[in-house]
Amino acid sequence: MKTNAKISGFAYVMIFITGFYANFTVLSSLVEIDNPTKTLLNISNNLNLFRNGLLSFLLMLVFDIVLIVTLFKLTSTVSRTWSYVASGFRMLHALFFGIALLQLYEVYNIAHDDHIFKEMSYAVMDLLSNFDELWTIGLLFFGFHLLVLGYLTIKSNHIPKLIGVLLIIASFGYFVDCLAKLSYADYDNYKEYFESVVIITGVIGELSFTIWLIVAGFSKDKLSLINKDLKLTSDLEES
Repeated sequence: MKTNAKISGFAYVMIFITGFYANFTVLSSLVEIDNPTKTLLNISNNLNLFRNGLLSFLLMLVFDIVLIVTLFKLTSTVSRTWSYVASGFRMLHALFFGIALLQLYEVYNIAHDDHIFKEMSYAVMDLLSNFDELWTIGLLFFGFHLLVLGYLTIKSNHIPKLIGVLLIIASFGYFVDCLAKLSYADYDNYKEYFESVVIITGVIGELSFTIWLIVAGFSKDKLSLINKDLKLTSDLEES
């Protein structure tokens, strides 16, 4: 279990790094929602930067899939059934995010064309909108994942219950932002406030869990508790 804790902590760190870079350094600097033509020119003139963002998102997806496996192994000591549920929701998130990335790949192909026409800019904005909507749906499933993961951590004997509470709070942050984005007509007018909610709650909840995973991965005392839970679970299943 020491290996799973280490891998999970490392995967979370990489998701933070790749996600923030791709979303806030790349997309935010190139996409201008109210100016399709400028957006296409920005991407076309900075193809390397856009490609790096796309690759970062792809790495983020890979590490997300890694966490599906490692977190299941860590939380199955609490409840195998609910661990399957948590993993299922995270898998749905990964599926929608993977489909969303195909939209960005199409944007890259359009911007990579030697002959760019103004009409292409509207196709690019449609693809970017599809990417955002598909990822938002995926993040709704991710919110459910965090909700169940929070429950599992609270029930766990080796993970601090406060982390579970913070993960549940983070899940509601995702619910608020995603539901508002999908259904609230004036979302763009309050976008900064909604995003602040999900960023603050998400970072606090997931970062605290990440720190615990890294500490648990290198601490013999933490791992002895996990292994004790594993033995207890195994004995119960055999009986």
